[in-house]
Amino acid sequence: MNAILVIKPYKWNGIWVFDDENTGLVREPFVSGADAIIDVMVENVENAESGFILTFSHIPFPGHDLELIRQDEDSGGWWYHSPILDMSGWLCPALFLYYADAPVKLFAKFSSWNPPKFY
Repeated sequence: MNAILVIKPYKWNGIWVFDDENTGLVREPFVSGADAIIDVMVENVENAESGFILTFSHIPFPGHDLELIRQDEDSGGWWYHSPILDMSGWLCPALFLYYADAPVKLFAKFSSWNPPKFY
């Protein structure tokens, strides 16, 4: 398993979602506060609604923008809190497609997606 993971969330019908062919997820939504955290974190990411890079890990990595701390289990997922933002968001059971157990902490970086240019 990789220590650092990458997905590309985008807005679909007004909701933050992501696809991951490695796990079979298609338009998996961010809900219950996780969407609000994304809204704040991508304020300065160019064209975020068309897709941005979300790099995340259970260990700190250089350049991470956000630290989330596991709080409470709920409905098969876990609530995570950002002390810096003073916001909480729920991560659904899809979390367990990436981790065997809910990590105590998650670290994330939100950056622009620059598709490759083919000439």
